[in-house]
Amino acid sequence: MRTHTAERSALIAAMVAIGLVVVVSNIAVGYPINDWLTWGAFTYPIAFLVTDLSNRILGAAAARRVVYAGFAVGVGLSLYFADPRIAVASGSAFLVAQLLDVWIFNKLRQGTWWRAPLISSLVASAVDTAIFFSAAFAMTGLPWVTWALGDYAAKLAMAAILLVPFRMLVGLLPAEWRNAPTEMPTRTA
Repeated sequence: MRTHTAERSALIAAMVAIGLVVVVSNIAVGYPINDWLTWGAFTYPIAFLVTDLSNRILGAAAARRVVYAGFAVGVGLSLYFADPRIAVASGSAFLVAQLLDVWIFNKLRQGTWWRAPLISSLVASAVDTAIFFSAAFAMTGLPWVTWALGDYAAKLAMAAILLVPFRMLVGLLPAEWRNAPTEMPTRTA
């Protein structure tokens, strides 16, 4: 049965998960694999999985709360554990991209199960990659353009791969948890 306590627990779990993903990714991006990839390319897409699951299960308003919490926790901890330039670039990219992801997912949520998480993640990942890599690494002498291209390619692959756990996790939920209602459009006077 879906209760307020259960919804609150799910919301808190999503907030903690996304905060951890952001911190781990901000540390991992500092470790290049080669001239095309950093380890952050493989951890950060999990943030889209958390956001999309939150959106599917709890709705867009709750998913936005998860994003704001992830932003606050992620940037706060990243300022301590990662380079400040990376923390600020990550926070900016994260907030814009994740809110875009929530909006696109919500618009597509009534379609085929894979469409909303895949399309929202692909579009938002492109925005995230452009903002993050240009803000974090421009004028540093590091191969940030190739890292950005490699990062986006990895995000494309991860978006497809993460459809499997998305489908499995949603499928494990009781029926009343599988699809939060869409938000009602706000009316302007």
